[in-house]
Order: sequence, then structure tokens, then C-alpha cells
Amino acid sequence: MRQVSVTIHMIQRENDVEGILCRRTGIITPPLQDAGLVPLSNLVAIVSTFSDLEIVTGNCGMKLFDGKTQPSNIKIYSINYPIEKNPFVKVIRYLTGQVKYTFLIFKHRHLVRTWIFFIGETMPFPMLAAVILKKNVFLSIAGSLSRAAKFSEDFFLIPTKLLSSLSHRIAGHIILYSPNLVTEWSLTPYRPKILIAHEHYLDFATFTVTTPYPDRPPLIGYIGRLSGEKGVQHFVQALPAILSNNQDLRVLIGGDGRLKDAIETSLQENGIINRVDLPGWISHDDLPKYLNQLRLLILPSYTEGLPNIMLEAMACGTPVLATPVGAIPDIIRDGETGFIMENNSPECIARNVLRALTHPDLEGIAEKGRQYVEREFTFEKAVERWRGILQDIQ
Repeated sequence: MRQVSVTIHMIQRENDVEGILCRRTGIITPPLQDAGLVPLSNLVAIVSTFSDLEIVTGNCGMKLFDGKTQPSNIKIYSINYPIEKNPFVKVIRYLTGQVKYTFLIFKHRHLVRTWIFFIGETMPFPMLAAVILKKNVFLSIAGSLSRAAKFSEDFFLIPTKLLSSLSHRIAGHIILYSPNLVTEWSLTPYRPKILIAHEHYLDFATFTVTTPYPDRPPLIGYIGRLSGEKGVQHFVQALPAILSNNQDLRVLIGGDGRLKDAIETSLQENGIINRVDLPGWISHDDLPKYLNQLRLLILPSYTEGLPNIMLEAMACGTPVLATPVGAIPDIIRDGETGFIMENNSPECIARNVLRALTHPDLEGIAEKGRQYVEREFTFEKAVERWRGILQDIQ
């Protein structure tokens, strides 16, 4: 009897110790490109206000604390691998990375009780490991990888769809930016485990109006990734019609990506290259300067989650014209806080650019958009929503 009593006591003590240790939240991402750094940084800032963190990321994700002091309640682990063009090497890199991620899940089993897989639709294997260890597993989807692969004609479209579907099934909870995305991203079967939250908030001392709208030059533009799912190629095709009706108008196309060469060729062939500025990738620090020069930002995307650039433009007093995808219709009300176009065909883009630029109260719309994001996208509101979601589940 004494031996049994001692054994029970030891088991109970081990469980108590694990309960004390297992209070940290884990955030895990695939190796990120530059565009993923701001969303990750935002999420880390939000969750770290109410939980210690273990962060597993790689590539540009490791720039999270560049030039900053890493908080004592945050630990970060790196899984890096180069972006490969060779399909065979890409698959090997992916599988090797998944093994490393899975190992870290098991290694941290006594420390982390909740894992947030951020931009993690293609990470079902470490996700499954977390489920086996009986952890709370959240899949936070910033954008549909399947739809992005479809519209960019990605070679790995079918594997991406399969991995995404598997991740949706495994995750205990799926976090989306908007209820609109449930049907748009074909997630209706998972509706019972879908939650709504976003990690978007703005530094309104940085993203603010520095150039009053009437003082801006006749300049419109696109800023973002130069890839098929963003629809930027259709914006370029619309430019001859747009510029022929506005002789003083100039265009900014900021960004980098696989369509860069094709865009430059199209501009040359149409004889409008001298009216288009192509600065390449624009750093996040430089964005306010560029946004404060624009009279209209165009986002002709096929698919989106909740684009940061839209919110940042609105905060800078720049009206936005966008397709009604993702959470965009939650933010932009046509003719009130911005402009919505029916689709991203070149003809539709050209027609709506002209409609927006000739609107009798364009400055008023820009001001209403600015007021909206300043009211709705604060750090405090983001923290409140994430705290509620994570603590209710735990």
C-alpha cells in the first residue's frame, strides 16, 4: 500500500509540475519572406502581453528582433532553408523542415500548451504531433495558399491543396480574418471550429497624413507582390486606357516578384514606361512616404485575407480601390470609405479608376477611411480579441 501511495503521489507531482511549466504559448510559422514579417511581429506583440512565448520560424522571420532587445519572456528558434526553384530540391527542403518542426513540437511538450500555426496551412505533420500531445492547436490563416497557387499557376497547386485540406482537418480551431472567408475559401465544413480575429494594428504616429490630399501629385499606384494572385498584371494592362484619358497622370508600381520582367516588357510595348515609376521592393519604413504621394491605391487581387497595405494607405489618407475579396468588403464601403470594383479585368479596373478619380468628394472619402482604421485597428482591440479567443479555449 505504501508503494502504491508513493507512486500515486509521484505521478500527481509530475502532473502538477507539468501544469506549472506548460503555460507558454507557441507560435510556429514556415520560413517567411519579407511580406510575412510585419504580420508575425504584430501577432508576437499581441500574444506576448498575456503569455510567455516560444517562437519557431525561419528565413526573414528571424529578423523579428533586429535592432531591438528581445524580451525576456520570448524565446525564438530558427529553421531556415533557402527558397528553391528546382522542384525536387524544394520537396526535399520541405520534408526536412517538417521533420525539424515536428522534433521541436515534441521537445517543447512540457513547456507549451497552446500552438498557433501562423500562415501554417502546409504544416500538417508538426500540427499532428501537437494534437497527439493533446495541445491546443490553432491554425491562423492569413491568406489562402490554395487560391494563391491557383491564380499564380504554381507547379505545386495540387500538393498545396492536399496539405491545406489536411491541416484544416487536424487543427482544433481555425482563425480567420472575416466570416466572408468561410465560403470564399471553401471552409464551410469546418464552420463549428472557426473563430474570427486578426493581428492587424497600426502605428498611427508613423502611418499618418504628412502630405494633405490636395497637395499630392497626380499619381496612382499599386504596392505589393508582383505575382499572379495579386492581379497586378491586369492593372498594367489597364494602364494604356487610364493614361490616355489623363495626360498628366503618373503611375507607381512598387514591389518585386515573378511578374517583374513581364510587367516591364508590357510597359515598354505599350509606350508608357516613361510614365510609370518602378522602385522595386519598398521597405516597410519607407511605405508612409510613398503612400502620402498617392491619390489612389489600386488592389486588383484575386484573393486576399486582410491586406496590411490597404489599412496603411487608409491611415495615410489615401483612398483605396479594391476587388471585393477576403475581408476587404468589411473595411471598404464603396463611395464611403473607399471604392470596390466588380472584378479585376483590365476594362473594369480602367473604368473604376476613372470613376474614383472623378468622384466629387474624393478627399472626404479618404478622410472617412482614415477615421475608420484609426478607430478600429488599435493595438488594444487586437489584444482584447486574441486574449478572449486563447483564454476561452484554454
